[in-house]
Amino acid sequence: MTKSSCERFDVLIVGAGPVGLTLALALVRSAAGIRVGLVDRRPLSVPQDNRASAIAAGVRRIFEVLGVWNDMAPHAQAMTAMRITDSGTGDLARPMFLQFDGEVEPGEPFAHMVPNQAGVGALLEATAPNISVIAPAAIQSWDAGASLSTITLEDGRELIAPLIVAADGAQSLLRKQAGIDTMGADYNQTGLVATISHELPHDGVAYEHFRPAGPFASLPLPGNRSSLVWTETTEAAKRFLAMTPEQLAEEIEAVMGSTLGKVTLEDKLAGFPLRLQLAKSFIGPRLALVGDAAHVVHPIAGQGLNLGLKDVAALAEVIVDAIRLGLDHGTQDVLERYQNWRRFDTASMAVVTDGMNRLFSNEIAPIRAVRDFGLGLVDRAGPVKSALIRAASAGNGPKLLNGIPL
Repeated sequence: MTKSSCERFDVLIVGAGPVGLTLALALVRSAAGIRVGLVDRRPLSVPQDNRASAIAAGVRRIFEVLGVWNDMAPHAQAMTAMRITDSGTGDLARPMFLQFDGEVEPGEPFAHMVPNQAGVGALLEATAPNISVIAPAAIQSWDAGASLSTITLEDGRELIAPLIVAADGAQSLLRKQAGIDTMGADYNQTGLVATISHELPHDGVAYEHFRPAGPFASLPLPGNRSSLVWTETTEAAKRFLAMTPEQLAEEIEAVMGSTLGKVTLEDKLAGFPLRLQLAKSFIGPRLALVGDAAHVVHPIAGQGLNLGLKDVAALAEVIVDAIRLGLDHGTQDVLERYQNWRRFDTASMAVVTDGMNRLFSNEIAPIRAVRDFGLGLVDRAGPVKSALIRAASAGNGPKLLNGIPL
């Protein structure tokens, strides 16, 4: 194929998960006339599982501005409160040390649980008519030129653009081909996820119970249903993954202290290894990393997808501003603005989640005493709790996080 027959775009996004789809939609909705191509190794489709994602209030504003929140909202569950408990192995009591109630603003919950089917479905419906989809398609190579980057597919097609965005996950092929190293650590932990139905209503309350192996979180879904995300050692997780649904239900009820009554599993328990992984650079020659391609943090605070969508808000604004000024949006100085915008927030969240995991994933008596005392102090300080909710939920920086269109 000759260069003249290459498919050309203004921005080429590799990876059609929620982060890649949201970036594509943000760019085409900007009224800047941006031609977007979206490449994925799998056919684009709505997830078939029951999984859900926590969406913070500030990040939710991105979906509102892009016009897709109204399609997600009927399937979402507002998270209006959080209860945090702590106990050691064999403890009969599960003392409550910290609880958050309230809203970011009147009528605005600090987070929503959004089923992946509803979230991805709304994004696909809004995005597909406005972009060029190249899927399923496997990438053979990537090459950054002086003015254009080229992606060559295994079927021989060539795609070119001034900027390539890697939204292709923690094992990003583009990040590796660009020679961008990562730093981090393996936690020797497994994250276990499942959806349950339960006898008693959750009333929009999320529960996080800190145990020696790690946190056990129950996050509210519509109806008498919840999404479970909990951490176990890699060895212990094997035992849970081998259990029957009935055995698992009994284990879950015991851990939850029967807070929600009798439990039934709606889907098969799944496990994934947990690690901290940060790319040493979020940018390369005519390349930007977003989402898990740039950073993977512990799920203890439920911020993984939120961090990726904050990347989208920052990168989309940088691209749109450059194009409107007639600048080459794939140059180093433009991309460095994106990196500078996101590195501190991402590194801060990595430090916080890593520290929380190390602090709470043990049952050493002096450490437990200190952390429980600290949680108790925060619980009694109303202004401190309000500030924590605002910091975790409200948008700042990029326009989309503040509900302002690009």
